[in-house]
Amino acid sequence: MNTQDFIDREDRYGAHNYHPLPVVLDRGEGPFVWDVEGKRYFDFLSAYSAVNQGHCHPRIVEAMVNQARKLALTSRAFYNSVLGEYEEFITRYFGYDKVLPMNSGAEADETALKLCRKWAYKKKGIAQGNAKIICCEGNFHGRTITIISMSSDPDARNDYGPFTPGFISIPYNDIGALKEALRDPDIAGFLVEPIQGEAGVYVPDEGYLRQAYELCKKNNVLFIADEVQTGLARTGKLLACDHEGVRPDILILGKALSGGMMPISAVLADDDIMLTIKPGEHGSTFGGNPIAAKVAIAALSVLKDEKLAENAERLGHIFRDEMKSIKSDMIELVRGKGLLNAVVIRPKNGKTAWDVCLAMKDKGVIAKPTHEHIIRFAPPLVITEAQLREAIGLIKEAFKLFE
Repeated sequence: MNTQDFIDREDRYGAHNYHPLPVVLDRGEGPFVWDVEGKRYFDFLSAYSAVNQGHCHPRIVEAMVNQARKLALTSRAFYNSVLGEYEEFITRYFGYDKVLPMNSGAEADETALKLCRKWAYKKKGIAQGNAKIICCEGNFHGRTITIISMSSDPDARNDYGPFTPGFISIPYNDIGALKEALRDPDIAGFLVEPIQGEAGVYVPDEGYLRQAYELCKKNNVLFIADEVQTGLARTGKLLACDHEGVRPDILILGKALSGGMMPISAVLADDDIMLTIKPGEHGSTFGGNPIAAKVAIAALSVLKDEKLAENAERLGHIFRDEMKSIKSDMIELVRGKGLLNAVVIRPKNGKTAWDVCLAMKDKGVIAKPTHEHIIRFAPPLVITEAQLREAIGLIKEAFKLFE
């Protein structure tokens, strides 16, 4: 079978809810992937930052295989010999009292929303059914009905109503709007991405997160950070909130928590918040399973042992400087933090960001447009400076094709 054969089979038997770049990947290692014809590519998407540790990191693979041979799943109906080890490891790693393990990022966001509402009724004293959560325009927290109820993206919302009530949407990076929304005494929490990834790597003004956090503290409102994409060394710090010294009341993690090996997510909070949920009130059959526990420990250990946050910080400056140096009518703006970056594309002669991504693919770098006019660049954090510069050279060659 060749590339087109694989694509045709997916089109024939799979739902058409994605529009992938026309490349069929077969193998991955570190910052590289290979297609079914054996061509090598630099992966500059990293499975939406799930593969921060690189493809098939040997330490994470070993942890997964060893545990899979021993015990895979017990459900939470019973204790197992691995979960407590993971819970102790991750809570000490991030400095929280408790963790609630889940699978996907969307599940973790849903968990945080439920936890926030439970706290609102049990601790803050908001009347039953009245708790509201502030969210931001342009957000992306997942695909469930409740989460898309917070979305301002028509593609995410169209034809999926009726929507879940209880959310107030304000402009992102607007402290005045947050201050006004917090006047409502029924506000329980503020859910925010420290950098809006899916929206196009929108980096807020310096000080925004710190001011938002302080406003939440002043109004007895939980500051909830969705670090599913921005966390785990991607932006040059362990968490994007660390850039401003903000410690979220509820921290949401996913994606690279497994190094891309399987769906693993987590919600972290202190006892005053976490223990408002009692047995039987929330859970997941696969959440915190033994394989996930061992994989997450290995994935988090790799981040620190290989100094991936420091690598992202250093190489991010190089990448943005090099992108800004490209003389192209199509490059409107370059922005980002660490190795989470975006190039805003200005259409030229009918050619768009999609066409640029196709040209980059032909040169040996794969990335994907978001919102049609923005290309997100997020290579695995294990990439070296020499590899990054090689990939930058290929990206520059692709842009030259549109002069």
